[in-house]
Amino acid sequence: MPLKEHLLEFRNRLMIAAAAIIIGAVVGWMIYDGVYDQLTLPFKEYEKTARADGDDAIVSLNFANATSAFSTQLGISIFTGVILSSPIWVWQIWAFILPGLTKREKRISLGVFATAMPLFLTGCFFAYLTLPKALIILFGFTPDDGNSSNIQQASDYFSFVTRFILAFGLAWLLPVFLVGLVAIGVLSGRTLLKSWRVAILLIFISAAIITPTPDPFTMFLLAGPLCVLYFAAVGIALVIDRRRVQSGQEPDWSHLSDDEASPLT
Repeated sequence: MPLKEHLLEFRNRLMIAAAAIIIGAVVGWMIYDGVYDQLTLPFKEYEKTARADGDDAIVSLNFANATSAFSTQLGISIFTGVILSSPIWVWQIWAFILPGLTKREKRISLGVFATAMPLFLTGCFFAYLTLPKALIILFGFTPDDGNSSNIQQASDYFSFVTRFILAFGLAWLLPVFLVGLVAIGVLSGRTLLKSWRVAILLIFISAAIITPTPDPFTMFLLAGPLCVLYFAAVGIALVIDRRRVQSGQEPDWSHLSDDEASPLT
């Protein structure tokens, strides 16, 4: 395509993606009450747990000003729209790149797309399940002296919740990108296997950075599944390496030691 047609296609796909998010946000606005109840459910579970443990500290949500309730509903609706429309706008990104790929790269990218969406949504759901534990730890630092309270601004709470969920969802895409890099020949399964110590260290450092909470418990909740997913990606990458050798796409040098020179063919 000429550059002008590329730009026109980019504009069209951008408009489709934006329209999908807007429609999703409208749906999110319509189901706001249900989404609000679900996002505040971990908060309510913490309140029940605190009362059962005899904690008298006041913990509640607060809408600080006249526009706070409206802006909160708008933000949650947009967040819901992004989640609901994710298959559409991700597909638009993939479809824009598709014409420039080879037949083999198209098959690989389709597999990446088909795997990425379930992993992203699973990561978001896992974050939602672990959120009450994080709140129990964080709110547990509120002094139980009868005079202390932990009144949360609604905008701050929902910002924390949405960032928490998105951080988990995006982090769970790690194995998809690793397998994709192996499939196109940028990395190999042996390289990933030999670098597992460095990978584990980087996973824990990244988990400490991207999680919006400073407690180690939340970091382990994110880093633990990522370590499992990393080794799952290593296993798939080794299978890809073996198939590549069996098909004759590259010679088998796996029997050579790291300090032994390989023959050139």
